Amino acid sequence: MTIILGIESSCDETAAALVSDGRVILAQHIASQDEQHRPYGGVVPEIAARAHAERIAPMVEATLADAGMSLADVDAIAATAGPGLIGGVMVGLVTAKALAMASGKPLLAVNHLEGHALSPRLADGDLSFPYLLLLVSGGHCQILWVEGVGQYRRLATTIDDALGEAFDKTAKILGLGYPGGPAVERLAATGNAKAVPLPRPLLGSAEPHFSFAGLKSAVLRAKQAGVHDDADIAAAFQQAAIDCLIDRLKQAMDGLGEHLGKADALVVAGGVAANKAIRGALETLAAGRSLRFVAPPLALCTDNAAMIAWAGLERFATGQSDGLDVAARPRWPLDPDASPVRGAGVKA
Repeated sequence: MTIILGIESSCDETAAALVSDGRVILAQHIASQDEQHRPYGGVVPEIAARAHAERIAPMVEATLADAGMSLADVDAIAATAGPGLIGGVMVGLVTAKALAMASGKPLLAVNHLEGHALSPRLADGDLSFPYLLLLVSGGHCQILWVEGVGQYRRLATTIDDALGEAFDKTAKILGLGYPGGPAVERLAATGNAKAVPLPRPLLGSAEPHFSFAGLKSAVLRAKQAGVHDDADIAAAFQQAAIDCLIDRLKQAMDGLGEHLGKADALVVAGGVAANKAIRGALETLAAGRSLRFVAPPLALCTDNAAMIAWAGLERFATGQSDGLDVAARPRWPLDPDASPVRGAGVKA
């Protein structure tokens, strides 16, 4: 049995996990920083980095203790090496390097996005390559053709803001606090999505890319108008986001042509994948295209170390590892050969 210790510290969760090649999470610990960042309505990088530095060693120790293991029982150590808030990424990666050096175990520097991309395979042993992936999180919104471990073709990305960022900004506008995504979803369930007219950026566009900056601005104007119920604004925003996701996915599917028939499933991953309304719309879309729909359990949607350990395990199984000189990266595209996108710049 192969066992990987995973470490995640790319944003505001400090996490450690032990995962086996039997797709079993042997132990895991996650420390949230919600209370530290709530007064600011979003993640403050310096606060996040300091919290990671304080918590990461206890997280690793507690995870090993829960599994009744030591580093000697681990085959390799995986850690997020980017993309993310560079201070936090460095804390996790340096910790993994120290553990790897002390134990003589291989180091696996994992792309955080690859952790999300492969996480559905941790939960679903039947999911095989290739598959069509919608990756939606606080920092990214992409459609990817996943051909194998380390083999990703980007079909679409956001030309401005990610959907998770739009959810958080909407929550802030409506005074719902942080984290914003779950709060908006709860409020939207009580509202009328048709009561507030909001735009659907790029709807019907020939290119499959996303744009959510205009939608955020429209939410702000709706709130400032003072004539709409907050629940209706939340519901209208969520429905507009869903309409954009489905329309853009349809465009990407059409662009794949006959290759879509090779896909094992339509897969969603990332923090926004925890939204039940979005999951429902994606499941309906998949069924209409004769595709199986796969979404990881809610616990694997948000940032966690189990997905990093699993991505590391998938890479380790192919004989890969990294040197102790590997660098932390604030930006790290899954498809470095993808063509530049209008307006995206470095966010692509």
